[in-house]
Formats: sequence, C-alpha cells, structure tokens
Amino acid sequence: MASLIDYEITDDHIAILTLNRPEAMNAMSKGLLDELNEHVQKINANDSIRCTIITASGEKVFCAGADLKERKGMNEEQVVEAVQYIGSTVANIENMKMPVIAGINGAAFGGGLELALACDIRIAADHAKLGLTETSLAIIPGAGGTQRLPRLIGPGQAKRLIFSAKPISADEAFQLSIAEQVASSDNLLEEAIEMAQSIIKNGPVALRQAKTAINQGLQADITTGLSIEHLCYKETVSTDDRLEGLHAFKEKRKPVYQGE
Repeated sequence: MASLIDYEITDDHIAILTLNRPEAMNAMSKGLLDELNEHVQKINANDSIRCTIITASGEKVFCAGADLKERKGMNEEQVVEAVQYIGSTVANIENMKMPVIAGINGAAFGGGLELALACDIRIAADHAKLGLTETSLAIIPGAGGTQRLPRLIGPGQAKRLIFSAKPISADEAFQLSIAEQVASSDNLLEEAIEMAQSIIKNGPVALRQAKTAINQGLQADITTGLSIEHLCYKETVSTDDRLEGLHAFKEKRKPVYQGE
C-alpha cells in the first residue's frame, strides 16, 4: 500500500513531510492521520532535526480537511471521535519541540487550515485559497479553528471568516497575518527551505525554549508570561551552545551549535 505521507530529512537538520493523497485532495482519512502522527513522533525523537516543513504534493490542494466520504458511513459517535482525532493530531503538530513551517501549496480548507494554524509559520502559494468553511456544512471548526484563528488575527476577523465560511486569497491571508509570507507556487518549497535554513543556524535549545515561551505565554496573563519567559531563558544559560555563541561572536566566525 502506497504511503500517504512522504518523509525526508535534508542534509542540514530539516525534516519535510509531504501529504500525498492527491486523488482525495489530501483529505484527512484515518490512514493519513495515523501516518502523520507516526512521523511527528519520529521527528520529535530525533534530536538532529531542528526544523520541520509540512507541505503537500502538487499545486492544487494543501489539504481539503476531513475525509467526508469516509465520514458518510459513520454514526454520530464515530463522527465526534474522528474530529477529535484530527484535533489531537493538529495539537501534536503544534506541540512539536522544534519550529514547524507550513508550506501551503494550494487550497487549505477546514481541517487543512486548522493543521496550518497549528504550525509556527505559514507560507502560502500565491494562488492558494484558505478558509474555515465548516458552517456551510452546518457544523463548526472542531480541530482548533475557533481557538487558534482568533488568537492569531483577533476575534472580529476570525468571526467574519468562520461565520461566512468564505475562502480568502493568499494575499488576504497575508494581510490578516494568517500567512507570514506569500510565494509563487514554483518557489514555495524553496522559500520554505530557505526560511528553515535561516532558523536552524541558531541555537537548537534556544529555539525550543523560545517556542515554549511564546506558546505558553500566550495562554497566560502578562505577569505569568514573563515568569514563563524567565524560566525558559534560564534553560539556555547553562548550555555549551551559549558559550559557543559568545566565542564565535568574539572570534568573528559563524557559531557551530550542537544543541547541548
């Protein structure tokens, strides 16, 4: 049986996961989610990987969301379980210890956009359409969309997009800060890799702690957030990498970080 997720590690500490179910618009079947979770677990256990890119094959679709054909044969309880599985998979991606970049190569609807929202940085191809379209099916985003989108762009704009179920262009997604960058479809993966390379040259422990401080701090009031930042900062002070950074600065050379 063909793999639904292509997986590769580049020579320079970058993992690339490619959704590869084009005949079903990369919809989130149980099989695809199972493979995605396996790879996420594998990447998280590999200390040599310092950044992950999630994208999809082709140029038409990043991910169309839940597999509605698979869902047709489910009862109500099974539907709820299927949505929870998408939600827990998306949360596993959000909780990956290294920075994660979504390379949105095409349409990202419903659970597909929810997956991208769980990534740290989103780069959208200029022709991509994005939307949380669930209310048009008489349901609501159930894999984090109602929580992550308003935290990212504010409640008013999030409500406009969710209530209307209207897809938006990559340019509007950029203007709303849903996408941090827009690229031509020809250059999307190249730009995602370039961004990953600009990230991985920095201290791996520092990257992990910065991600933790930001993500955890966003859930707290400012006083608690500053305490979280302080604790995360302290984790970097005793590392060999911090000393390497100081030595490299003094010696006017590029630092060589080991993640220790």
